[in-house]
Amino acid sequence: MTAFAIAHLRPTAPHPDIATYIERIQATMDPYGGRFRVHNAQVEVVEGEWPGFVVVIEFPDMDRARAWYASPAYQEILPLRTRHIPGDLILVPGVAPDYDATATAA
Repeated sequence: MTAFAIAHLRPTAPHPDIATYIERIQATMDPYGGRFRVHNAQVEVVEGEWPGFVVVIEFPDMDRARAWYASPAYQEILPLRTRHIPGDLILVPGVAPDYDATATAA
């Protein structure tokens, strides 16, 4: 089942390390089937507050999402982002194509 890495990143000043991180991240995702679905997007807030922007990366499953995050290639570039952009990142499983929320409500 599909899984997602979702990052909520806060506004920050530009830094050369961030450009390097962006240049290198796709190569870390490729072995795990990761693909950007949303990247550096400003959100339209309709409820609550959401300072910053969002990144969504899709993976074929949670095992590959976890493996990507823990991979030496990603861990090597991760500080390029975390030193300069505060934020949160979660890994979350998607739902099956036939998912029906009414079954959950029942």
